[in-house]
Amino acid sequence: MSQHSYIEKVLERFSMRDAKPVSTPLAHHFKLSTTQCPKTDAEVRDMSGIPYASAVGCIMYTMVCTRPDLAQSVGVVSKFLQNPGRQHWDAVKWILRYLRGTTGHGIMFEKHEDTSVKGYVDADYAGDMDSRRSTTGYVFNLCGGPICWRSTVQSLVALSTTESEYMAVAEAAKEALWLTGLVKELGIQQGGVRLHCDSQSAIYLAKNQVYHARTKHIVVRYHKIRELVASGELLLEKVHTSENAADILTKPVPAVKFKHCLDLINIFSS
Repeated sequence: MSQHSYIEKVLERFSMRDAKPVSTPLAHHFKLSTTQCPKTDAEVRDMSGIPYASAVGCIMYTMVCTRPDLAQSVGVVSKFLQNPGRQHWDAVKWILRYLRGTTGHGIMFEKHEDTSVKGYVDADYAGDMDSRRSTTGYVFNLCGGPICWRSTVQSLVALSTTESEYMAVAEAAKEALWLTGLVKELGIQQGGVRLHCDSQSAIYLAKNQVYHARTKHIVVRYHKIRELVASGELLLEKVHTSENAADILTKPVPAVKFKHCLDLINIFSS
């Protein structure tokens, strides 16, 4: 499943068909924040003729349909839709350059004996430059290909890496419950959903009630995960950071790791 023709039209619309391709949607040198938004009338006029919102909207449509690899970058640039600056526009053009080199990328499903849902979850602690909120990222696979993905800034400021990872797991657990009901209606017998997390401390926190005294400040709704783990509806498993496909949904990563994460969730070029 790919959107090759649509992406070609988008690149043509924004005059990026001849742009030099890049290997990742966003690079580490993009440190985007509201401090880069236009502050003077001259800067506002300079950005008034740039189709920032249209470009972000086109990229977002691609991400929602078949491109989970764009989720993190779209989440970052969409925060500045009301008042984008030149640096923000440069980031959008970088994403279009990435699309230029990956127009044929899409989701590949395979015939598997194991038709159960499997997920990856990760969090980037205090990654938002303005609010210092963390970013939650998760992706769920069925028959080898991704069927659900998300990258979003958390609603609360986490006080530690463990807390941010724990909150991310709780959000992914809610999605896992919904997917369990969905695949059941499709006739697929789903046991506990395997959810891979690279934070050992977050896994201990979900499984060990002794930690509760240290985590009273965490909103109660995030502790729902403990019931799901105890009942077997959610199977939390430790995975090495290098094998966590959700890493690309929380922050920019090196090109080699980015490619490996795409392989883990069956995003290939047609």
